[in-house]
Amino acid sequence: MSETWPHGVGRHVLARTDSTNAEAMRLAPVLSGPVWILAHEQVAARGRRGREWVMPAGNFAGTLFLRPKGGPAAAAQISFVAALALYDALTDACGPSARLGIKWPNDLLLNGGKVAGILLESIGHGGEIHALAVGIGVNLAAAPSASEVESRAVTPVSVQGETGFAVPPEEFLDLLAPAFARWLEQLETYGFEPIRNAWLARAARLGETIVARTGVTEAQGVFEGIDSSGALILKTPSGRQVLPAADVFFGV
Repeated sequence: MSETWPHGVGRHVLARTDSTNAEAMRLAPVLSGPVWILAHEQVAARGRRGREWVMPAGNFAGTLFLRPKGGPAAAAQISFVAALALYDALTDACGPSARLGIKWPNDLLLNGGKVAGILLESIGHGGEIHALAVGIGVNLAAAPSASEVESRAVTPVSVQGETGFAVPPEEFLDLLAPAFARWLEQLETYGFEPIRNAWLARAARLGETIVARTGVTEAQGVFEGIDSSGALILKTPSGRQVLPAADVFFGV
């Protein structure tokens, strides 16, 4: 564990598991505070909407377990904290020449390709979230082939493939955990607005035309930003749309 590891945050490293999010939820009854769970191999990882998450050897698979305050809206804001922490950790791992960007709602881009993704899962009732798993996957050593991802999705890339730097998963966790703690403290101290502004400063394709798909419906328009809840703001020929959830594509 590094000297910069955040105070009061636990750390579990597993050789193999089905998914780190699933492991976090299994441990939820006995976990009281924040804990990072890292696995060197995942055999049943998932992305958004239940899609398979392919994990070549040497990549990062980790989950931060949290006991968040508030309901689903407050928990959703932690996705933006995760994106900012990932951006900082990747900046340290990749060096100053790497081109990084955050793709709404939950991907990190390196030199235009997808290098990382975020998946939040929660347990709660009565409008309160009692346990939150912030799952993060990063292509450190290798990227899945284009044939293994959804049609029209951003091409996967890896840190090593784009920069030549070999970053072991546990060393990447030593970069990510302190960054996450810093941004989470910002959220808890000052609210979402500074997080929103920092996210927009790093957003990919801001001010450009994108396609947002919700189910079988697609909307094309200019990506104007995110609102105070983190929803996508899209300026379309038929008017302004605010989308709390969608899949975003860059090819128009």
